[in-house]
Amino acid sequence: MIEKYKKEAASDVVFNLEYNSERQRLIIPEYGRHLQKLIDQATAIEDDEARNKAAKYIIQVMGSLNPHLRDVPDFQHKLWDQLFIMSDFKLNVESPYPIPSREVLELKPDVLQYPQNFPKYRFYGNNIKYMIDVANKWEDGEMKNALVLVIANHMKKSFLSWNKDTVKDDVIFEHLFELSGGKINLLQSTEELLNTTDLMRTNKRVSNKTTPGGQAKIQSNKNNNKGGKKPFQKNNNQK
Repeated sequence: MIEKYKKEAASDVVFNLEYNSERQRLIIPEYGRHLQKLIDQATAIEDDEARNKAAKYIIQVMGSLNPHLRDVPDFQHKLWDQLFIMSDFKLNVESPYPIPSREVLELKPDVLQYPQNFPKYRFYGNNIKYMIDVANKWEDGEMKNALVLVIANHMKKSFLSWNKDTVKDDVIFEHLFELSGGKINLLQSTEELLNTTDLMRTNKRVSNKTTPGGQAKIQSNKNNNKGGKKPFQKNNNQK
């Protein structure tokens, strides 16, 4: 008799077993399936007063599940909107806030327009072209000459980051002349850019400062080498 009861109970468990693939899709999974069932039950209540009372209770439960949202402005408004969304806009209750509509929820944002630039010399980047365009709009004078020199040095640094070999200033001046549409001409100029060693040294300094623990490692090496002392090493052969 007992064995028969166990078999019947086991068959009932297997028969009533639910898989997630067979369950209804959760509209907002963060709240879980139990809260979704509460909302479905509240939607099916016929009495208006009881249905409004159930909706307020569900709002309290949703607030307790998300205590971090209490500091967010319009906290209650957000919860009421989520309540109507999870009910598939079928819940008919009195809301202290405007009830959202399905049309507004399904609206898609406008496509973000990204600048599609395909420069000839990609290793310079788009910012160099913007700087050159700004320099073209400036009036001739010391300020413009200083800006052009800064741009040229930055172009040389970018070139060296892409190509570790040395680069002549004439190549940078030719690229600058081409990118500026012939408005900036340093080909016949006597200006000299920073040499490759100084530019590469600047890149190394920046990389050491931006590397996590870079300064700490340098200071540690200085402390270890101070006075010519070597760090203690354990002698495993000592008895």
